[in-house]
Amino acid sequence: MKIQTKIAIQFSLIVGSLLAIFSFVIYQLFAEFREQEYYDRLKSKAITTAQLLIKVDEIDRDLLKIIDKNTLTALVDEKVLVFDQQNKLFYSSLDDHVIHYGNDLLNRVRKEKYVETSDDENEVVGLLYELNGQNYIILASAYDKFGHSKMANLRDILYSGLVIGILITVLLGIFFAGNALGPVNQFISQISTITANNLRERLDERHGKDEIGQLAAAFNKMMYRLEQSFELQKSFVSHASHELRTPLAALKSEVEISLDEKLSVAQHRGILENIRKDINRLIALSNSLLQIVRPLKSSINSAAEVRIDDVVFQAQDDLLLSKPEYRISVEYAKEPENEKHITVLGDEPLLKTVFTNLISNACKYSANHQALVIINFNETHTLVSVQDEGIGIPAEDLTAIFEPFYRSKNALTISGFGVGLSVCKRIVELHKGKIHVDSQLQHGSKFLVELPHIS
Repeated sequence: MKIQTKIAIQFSLIVGSLLAIFSFVIYQLFAEFREQEYYDRLKSKAITTAQLLIKVDEIDRDLLKIIDKNTLTALVDEKVLVFDQQNKLFYSSLDDHVIHYGNDLLNRVRKEKYVETSDDENEVVGLLYELNGQNYIILASAYDKFGHSKMANLRDILYSGLVIGILITVLLGIFFAGNALGPVNQFISQISTITANNLRERLDERHGKDEIGQLAAAFNKMMYRLEQSFELQKSFVSHASHELRTPLAALKSEVEISLDEKLSVAQHRGILENIRKDINRLIALSNSLLQIVRPLKSSINSAAEVRIDDVVFQAQDDLLLSKPEYRISVEYAKEPENEKHITVLGDEPLLKTVFTNLISNACKYSANHQALVIINFNETHTLVSVQDEGIGIPAEDLTAIFEPFYRSKNALTISGFGVGLSVCKRIVELHKGKIHVDSQLQHGSKFLVELPHIS
């Protein structure tokens, strides 16, 4: 079932229920008001009859019957009965109408002094009238013809209004639901046309004033991330293919040379040395490609507490073990009195990859192979800067150095694949941090990593 139909049905049910409840309450209140008003009229009639019959000596029973028959305010099927102290009928206003009564009703009136009840369609009022020490019971009964007619008319009006109101509500519900969900239908039409070839398509955000606009904005952000992912994938495949082709082509040529020509042992050894270099290059490239893929698949939902200085020292030890010529200095900008200031929630191996890459780059691109690492912190973040006095990065390349396989123009002569910085950026973002770079040609570079620490 479409959302538009569901909204229309739910809206109609809610409004219909409210109309039904409102109609029922109105009918019940009017019914109670009619009934109470009629009982009051019967009570007034009973008291008037009693006063005329008992208190006024000039009026006897026959005269009172004549008055009751000819009064202009007589009620429909009106009947008044008066009983003496022994529950004997003392007076009856009309002989051809009967009020069905019994001793139970008379005893109840004597006990409660005033009773309101009904006899089939007629309302009955019973009251106790006291005069000169004598207790008389008066029963007054009549049929509220006009009141019931009004109730029937009101019931018909309420039924008709309820049916018409529900029909109007259904039509308005369909109209307004369709109008409200119209942009969603447009979104569906637009989304259905989006493929891998036109990921630049965006939805109309309608200025983001309502939930539909916010939905469109969120979808556009998702499309932007998808577009970036597709572009990254295409760039990854393109660069990876290019980087793999060169050493593989070299391997093929060297193997063909060794097979097609008669070479000396020294020449074969030279070819094998070249093959080993190409294989090492392929291994290094494979490791670099794995570095790209791992952060993309990683999640730090089960993050642990990691001391940043421990990670930095581990990276320092590993690099010095593999590259003894490197000179790496690690310093604290200020002594951390609380270890939480340099402790973050994260994945230790990934964080180690960040600082290993940054320190390795600092040493690799410096003539003196020296890097200075400074550990600092503020109220919210742990700060780690990696500085060198190397070749620096051209200003026009600063915005692109974090893209996979991108290498600055002045670094093309130095071995590398342009993977490390993109990996660092991705890992830092996974840890909800930021990485900044400040560099000047021939004066060196400074990379600053900000990671939120435990507060």
